[in-house]
Amino acid sequence: MHVFLEAIELVITPYTLLVICAAATFGLFVGAIPGLTATMATALLVPFSFYMDPVPAIAAIVACTTMAIIAGDIPGALMRIPGTPASAAYVDEAYAMTKAGRPAKALGISVCSSSVGGMIGFVALLFIAPALGKIALQFSSFEYFWLAMLGLSCAALISSGSKVKGTLSLLLGLFIATVGLDPLTATPRFSFGWTELMGGISFIPAMIGMFALSEILRHKAGEPGKREPVMKIGNPLAGMVGTLWRHKFNVLRGSAFGTVIGALPGAGGDLGAWISYAISKKFSKTPEKFGTGHSEGLVEASATNNAALSSAWIPAMVFGIPGDAVTAIAVGVLVMKGMNPGPTIFINNPQNFYAVMIVFALANLLIIPLGWLAVRFSRSIFRLSRTYLNASILAFCIVGSYAVNNSVFGVGVMLAMGVVAFILESKGFPIAPIILGIVIGPLVEKNFLTSMIIADGNFLGFFERPIAAGLGLFTIAIWVLPLIIRGVRQTRKLAGATGGIANTDRGPQ
Repeated sequence: MHVFLEAIELVITPYTLLVICAAATFGLFVGAIPGLTATMATALLVPFSFYMDPVPAIAAIVACTTMAIIAGDIPGALMRIPGTPASAAYVDEAYAMTKAGRPAKALGISVCSSSVGGMIGFVALLFIAPALGKIALQFSSFEYFWLAMLGLSCAALISSGSKVKGTLSLLLGLFIATVGLDPLTATPRFSFGWTELMGGISFIPAMIGMFALSEILRHKAGEPGKREPVMKIGNPLAGMVGTLWRHKFNVLRGSAFGTVIGALPGAGGDLGAWISYAISKKFSKTPEKFGTGHSEGLVEASATNNAALSSAWIPAMVFGIPGDAVTAIAVGVLVMKGMNPGPTIFINNPQNFYAVMIVFALANLLIIPLGWLAVRFSRSIFRLSRTYLNASILAFCIVGSYAVNNSVFGVGVMLAMGVVAFILESKGFPIAPIILGIVIGPLVEKNFLTSMIIADGNFLGFFERPIAAGLGLFTIAIWVLPLIIRGVRQTRKLAGATGGIANTDRGPQ
């Protein structure tokens, strides 16, 4: 207990609290701008951390990242432009709710669900960090392969409309993910002699182009110069207690799933949001409402995001293994400040570990007031002419695409992907499966090749480990069961029709 009290004293100093508030505000600003990501916001804070003590330095990264993730939902809900990759999973749902005249509810769900999910992730970090860390260490390439395949299976669930077009969109995303060097042999693929393409097509510029630029092109192809109707954005917190209570099981399931998926090194909240939204739709009593502005999937995926963000620190703090890009930056800061992560942190500096957890709790509590302010100020977007708004968005898209690798090539990728997405959407092809393929494709390929080498080409090796076998059977069941159910229904329907014809032919006796 004295260690926990010492950690509280480290956090509640005026300087640390000021750093948390400033970093949270900065993360809110960066995350809300299309094209700028939470990872970018964190990277920009690193130089400032050089001049801070260890606890304020880590507190700045935690607060900034937490707020940037939730801020990414704001442009997604209002303009169908996800501010961060994690927001892309449910951007269509949030935007549909806005078009239905409920922008405050869409943003309120994101704010409140994220806060609750983050607090549950904090509790997990507090009590079961070592246990989850040990489970995460048991994941090899076999388990990661099946987890990635489970993510790909979500494409059939998240895409609305034709399943065939959704599958083709997913295959296009997987093809885009193969551009560059082979992950094991470093053989160039589809690079056509371009040095830039050997590094692959970066996900961030592709996402920016497919959502932001395509939305701008769609508007220009419709009614250029049109001013957006001034939509009233009321209190985003109104009715949220009732909404979350009505979907309490979704909040708990999304938070629990995000906590587990975030603890796996390399998985992160982006993959968790896609799977969580798909699971919500799969087990919903009203799946036909998804994609029309339904709150159920939005609640679950938002809770998953911040829960995964919190639990991603479990392998980072307990074993020194980054869970995602943000914690990779944080591990570097920890080492630089002498807070070497790993099992010895509980022996040498346990107060630092608990101080980080307390910062998580404060950051997730700050989501409510700062998120409320951000939503209230966001209504000024609708007061601008859409022409000026599009010009501003395009400028941020160019800056964000260039900043990923400090290369003009990223801007070219963004422009090309925007045109491709505009053409595909005009023909009825969904964009979400393409993004899903680009995100998960490298994870599938790398772990499949690694596993095949380990298993010496024997595919049964994917089922020899208990966790891998469980994930594999569950994933295959998701593929096969719908086909079996459909076949049984068609057989019964055919049998009923045949029986009816037979009775008609027999006639009255």
